[in-house]
Amino acid sequence: MVRFIGEFGNVGERPGQDGRLDAPAFHRNHQPIWSVLCQFLNGKAGDVLEVGSGTGQHIVEFARHTPDLVWWPSDNDRMHLESIAAWRLHSKLPNVRPASTLDLAEYRWKLPHRETSGPSQLLAILCINVLHIAPWRFSESLLGGAARYLRPDGRMFVYGPFMRNGKHTAPSNAEFDGYLRGSNVEWGIRDIEALASLADRVELTITKVVDMPANNLILIFERTTKM
Repeated sequence: MVRFIGEFGNVGERPGQDGRLDAPAFHRNHQPIWSVLCQFLNGKAGDVLEVGSGTGQHIVEFARHTPDLVWWPSDNDRMHLESIAAWRLHSKLPNVRPASTLDLAEYRWKLPHRETSGPSQLLAILCINVLHIAPWRFSESLLGGAARYLRPDGRMFVYGPFMRNGKHTAPSNAEFDGYLRGSNVEWGIRDIEALASLADRVELTITKVVDMPANNLILIFERTTKM
């Protein structure tokens, strides 16, 4: 049995017996997100880490399309980790690995299970709707980890609402930003130029910004130098 959760990670009720949570945002955005990811992932092999997997629905959906890729879910919320495990069990997909705890509050975070069977480098990193509901240091941590772990040909895809040149892209985003900052003074919609500056410090660059439905964007990062 699936239980529904509210927006922005607020759980409306505890999960059902099997632990799966269902996020409304997943049903709205998984197809547009996949339309961008598939252009890079199709036909490739390697490891993909999702940072902040939430309910686990995105990673299971994308793994169905890419049997040659190994997907590594992660989160730092106990209920989310339980939901990811439940969706993985429900999907029976062999290319989705067990969820690991990953806390972006730790700048030197490590790849899941790296000491045993885990990856040493990543083809891709995926981060969906995380940066605006986290302190700025989480953005620094995410980019620092991408610089450490992406393969020379790797990419990082970051989805969510963003500002351009310090300005919101829509009135609804400005209203949303006010709601976020009222909920937590460390939250808020991040500016693309500020993220680009962070990326430059760790030899990453934003190579593409893709417009998405509902005034969201996907930022695509890659290395500035190929090792």
